[in-house]
Amino acid sequence: MSTVLRDPNAAEPGAAGPKPLTTGHQSRGILIALWSFVTIPFLALIAAVPVAWGGWLTWTDAVVAGFWYLVSGLGITVGFHRYFTHGSFKASRWLRVALAVAGSFAVQGEVIQWVADHRRHHAFSDLEGDPHSPWRFGESVPGLTRGLFHAHVGWLFGRELSNRQRFAPDLLADRDVRRVDRLFPVLVVVSVLGPALMGGLLTWSWQGALTALFWGGLVRIALLHHVTWSINSVCHVYGERPFALRQGDRASNFWPLAVLSFGESWHNLHHADPTSARHGVLRGQIDMSARVIWLLERIGAAQDVRWPKPERIAAKLAKPVAPR
Repeated sequence: MSTVLRDPNAAEPGAAGPKPLTTGHQSRGILIALWSFVTIPFLALIAAVPVAWGGWLTWTDAVVAGFWYLVSGLGITVGFHRYFTHGSFKASRWLRVALAVAGSFAVQGEVIQWVADHRRHHAFSDLEGDPHSPWRFGESVPGLTRGLFHAHVGWLFGRELSNRQRFAPDLLADRDVRRVDRLFPVLVVVSVLGPALMGGLLTWSWQGALTALFWGGLVRIALLHHVTWSINSVCHVYGERPFALRQGDRASNFWPLAVLSFGESWHNLHHADPTSARHGVLRGQIDMSARVIWLLERIGAAQDVRWPKPERIAAKLAKPVAPR
């Protein structure tokens, strides 16, 4: 029988109060698929260096992989994270569907479950109930080593599913989002084979299709996986914390990941002000996701964008740093 986590402030069973945090474990079939889509792309990522050194990386492969990395990566950062999870802006219907599809191409799970897990993370950041805190096993070297692995990828294989009814009722009520959520397996197939099709058409060869499958499919998925998971692990242990957070929350900024994560590694401000459409708010902090949201606002696809205000930034600073 699975153990259901409960909010420590929740009412006793039988009394009116919040729904339970979790709703049971992953099914065996999902776990098998999860192992496949974590390990196979990771093996391709390891093989990428010798394969590239051997001349099996062409400009076509780089373009195809870059295109799919941009689409799926921004689908996660702008779509799954800043829009669906935190409501940093409002989106027209076509944009809402496009963001749900693009984020699904990252092969990080269905949109509704992804959002439920992340909202739960914010509700209990680095406290009991957080699905992927690196501080779960203590602050000793062995405990933190184990915790970093847990936060990075280990939590996926032993987790209980965050309660979608509790953490994502708005998405469950959205017919378009539910449809994309159900189509996740099909979108995974498109994400894996789409680069091969592009490579084959661009080079008009089977070799071009195979190398594009390797670079634009497997290597791209693995790289994006580990960049995203590093926000859960690295960005809760290492880096700077210029903004004050609630007790226990250790979200930090880790600048080396800023470009690859499209601005998500400015994680300290994000936890200080989760609904902000821009995470990189200080001088020199590159935030490509915020620029994309700005462009969407300019063409009228995004409305009511929650841009950070200078006075709000200044009020949250733990120490004086010049805002952008």
